[in-house]
Amino acid sequence: MKLPFILATALLALNPLPLLAQDAGSQTPAGTPTEQDLLYREALQAMSEGRSTDAVAMLQRFIDKEPRHAGAWLDLAISQCELGNAAEAERLFREVELRFAPPAGILEAIARYRATGCGKQAPRQAAWLLSATRGHDDNVNQGARDPRFAVGTGSERVDYELDPSYLPRSDGFNQLSASYLRQLNGKGTQFIAQAYGRRHDREHQQDTGSVLGALEHTWDVRSWRLRGTAALGYVTLDGALYQRQQQLQARLSPRQKPLPELDLALSANLSRADYPTRPNYNGTTIELGGIANYRGKRSLTQAVLTRLHDNSRELRPGGDRGGWFGSLQWYGETAERLTLEAGLSHQHWRSDRIYSPGLIEIRRLQNTTTLRGAAQWALRPHTSVVLEWRGTINRENISLFQYNSRALQLSLRWDNF
Repeated sequence: MKLPFILATALLALNPLPLLAQDAGSQTPAGTPTEQDLLYREALQAMSEGRSTDAVAMLQRFIDKEPRHAGAWLDLAISQCELGNAAEAERLFREVELRFAPPAGILEAIARYRATGCGKQAPRQAAWLLSATRGHDDNVNQGARDPRFAVGTGSERVDYELDPSYLPRSDGFNQLSASYLRQLNGKGTQFIAQAYGRRHDREHQQDTGSVLGALEHTWDVRSWRLRGTAALGYVTLDGALYQRQQQLQARLSPRQKPLPELDLALSANLSRADYPTRPNYNGTTIELGGIANYRGKRSLTQAVLTRLHDNSRELRPGGDRGGWFGSLQWYGETAERLTLEAGLSHQHWRSDRIYSPGLIEIRRLQNTTTLRGAAQWALRPHTSVVLEWRGTINRENISLFQYNSRALQLSLRWDNF
């Protein structure tokens, strides 16, 4: 499969000297990336996005000036193989073997690519992930934190005690999830599919499922890279269709990075959510924001900040709403087989109108904070176990909607074999 080999190739690029003989003169004395360095990184980016045709052109230009760079020779061979150019790929594989004496791991990668035949009739490269999960959530129904609730104002105020069905209910659950990514061509077009199903031990009215399909394409326009995505999804609740989703997304980033480790992008998202059984809650959400990724030697830190506006139907309580979303995520390889993740996100919404005139005489204000931590341990190639904890704190000025939730789950994952 493609991803393990791209990873091996990326490792060659990041730390080539212990693996293959290299030309050490590609950096300036001050360590500033040269034009050649930037060209090579751009070629690796094209490979990771499935744009093999672009990658071949850039790698050939790179090798013309850096003929002793073994990693680039191997990347060029892999790209030619993925384009179905078997004869050229074989010539390049032989060059790598004869000129650079690669270690056993690289020879094994070459052998597996050769086994595909590099034929255009061979299946396109794909990546997939399957996960089986057992977990427990102390509030599967998002039950209200406060059992008391009041409606009306002044002398018309009436206090109620919520029915137990509206209070938090804890339960265990089993979940299956799968994702699939397939490169449709060598020019940056790919198909993405995701699906999951969750079944609870007792609270079956909270059983959920979803399926989503998307097409994604990447364009290079002068000094900019544009990635566009169109997606369609369906969500079920207790076995019935609960929500239909349509989404268009664009992400624009400069091809020349301000720093080699830093990726910056602007994002725009237009999504539509329809509720067949609750049409008054249908809405269209517009999101505009920015994304920053910082890549360390063995870690990735991502920051997202987005402005939100949700256009609703006239009859939805509170009408339209505006807000923002921010998140900070960190991923790091702390040991040979251990990867840790941590995340913090916050979402703020404020409605434009009174929520329910005569009953709840305020504009709804919602603040939701989510904390997440996970540890992934590789049992063997393509198989890992993941322990994940997630906590949600939902604070609102309408007590009926306030809730806390904590979930712990253990998953067994399989990928790309």
